[in-house]
Amino acid sequence: MLPVPRADLKPNTAEFEQLPLVKPTGFREYDARWLFPDEINLMGLNTIGLALATLADERGVPKRFVVGHDYRWYSSSVKQALMTGLLAGGAEVYDIGLALSPMAYFAQFELNVEGVAMVTASHNDNGWTGIKMGIERPLTFGPDEMARLKEIVLEGQYKAPGGGKYVFVPDMAERYIKALTDRPKLKRRLRVVAACGNGTAGTFAPRVLEAIGCEVIPLDTKLDHSFPRYNPNPEDMKMLHAMAEAVLQHKADVAFGFDGDGDRCGVVDNEGEEIFADKVGVMLARDISAIHPNARFVADVKSTGLFKTDPVLKQNGAQTDYWKTGHSYMKRYSFETKALVGFEKSGHFFFNPPLGRGYDDGLVAAIAVCDMLDRAPDKSLADLRRALPKTWQSPTMSPHCPDEKKYEVVDRVVAHYQKLKAEGTPVAGQKIAELITVNGVRVVLEDGTWGLVRASSNKPELVVVVESPTSEENMRAIFADIDGVLSKMPEVGEYNQKI
Repeated sequence: MLPVPRADLKPNTAEFEQLPLVKPTGFREYDARWLFPDEINLMGLNTIGLALATLADERGVPKRFVVGHDYRWYSSSVKQALMTGLLAGGAEVYDIGLALSPMAYFAQFELNVEGVAMVTASHNDNGWTGIKMGIERPLTFGPDEMARLKEIVLEGQYKAPGGGKYVFVPDMAERYIKALTDRPKLKRRLRVVAACGNGTAGTFAPRVLEAIGCEVIPLDTKLDHSFPRYNPNPEDMKMLHAMAEAVLQHKADVAFGFDGDGDRCGVVDNEGEEIFADKVGVMLARDISAIHPNARFVADVKSTGLFKTDPVLKQNGAQTDYWKTGHSYMKRYSFETKALVGFEKSGHFFFNPPLGRGYDDGLVAAIAVCDMLDRAPDKSLADLRRALPKTWQSPTMSPHCPDEKKYEVVDRVVAHYQKLKAEGTPVAGQKIAELITVNGVRVVLEDGTWGLVRASSNKPELVVVVESPTSEENMRAIFADIDGVLSKMPEVGEYNQKI
């Protein structure tokens, strides 16, 4: 049996080579992410696989797992170590090789396998690794499962009965692509930029979009795990600006940007305007609710207020609930409430039957945008964007904050604004109309201007988003107030980007 993991081991030591290293902070709310090898080593990953098999046993779920990896120089090694642990735990392992996260979720259905363990750092910088896990398709782990997994690992409660089985599945990529493209081709000939940031999606996205009838202009689709231009992250303004330049240069109808594991999609319109994913969600909700009257949607708490106020959605009888940010929360809530689609501002879209299988897939989202344009042959994407009520909105901004401190910091921010509301003290020149605290704090002012502060679920950072339906000035004013509060907290560091 493997020893109980330690958190104090250092690379380039004998102990590092003989004992498992697992830093506790790598267990996030709904997945796991570590700096490799500083926070987890290969033997530590053995313990994660053992614990995952043990957890499945505890929950009475067959120990069968789809396993894949993204394109990082170390991801294949991480996957091998994880699989060794799963096999020692008596699991059947179905290795689909290099994959997108939605391809692994698809494989669960295709192979009739209960579990998934996808090795990916998603959009995180190089040096990070992680695992997206589940034992109940199409869902991934939430806080309860992650807490128990953490306990099994850190207390060495894992079991190693042996008897595992390894199966390599060589053709899952072809089966996944066929499933996405076995449909009528678009009637409208769309010129599409496929931006992949040299990440995993570069192998798959152009093929899928071409197969449904698009003319594809590839942008950074060659695999390169050094990510020479920018991180594959459709919320990163560098990536969005590159997409905008390509759209204008090639006179394209739309640009799609995919993150490192392909479960998110960013959009730039034909005029080079970056459309944040929640606004894309409102446009898609308009299109879908016209076909499916009285449709139910879910949006995350970072998303625009238009889901509630848009007159077209009201006319179509659409209803939208706001829920906790995070792909696992959104996936589960959308599934449980039988919402047609869940929209997350980060670019995760969850299409449930009859539109999808409930998991987040950036390519399914891109296809949905293409279908929307196909159903509006006389409209450009910019036309559809301009048809939305005007709001001024920031990108997602993330100041650094240590994992050990970020939730405490957010609690102090919540308490600060609760005090101001109780006292009737103005914020950015207005009274606080509402505080939504389901996930951090969303400070809503009298005119509908709002600002959100929450702890990131997967990185040592906070998340800040602001929006105003009345003016850019009011948007910037509430950001200035929030930034002023955070700047007084020594635990809060530099932002990744600012308005």
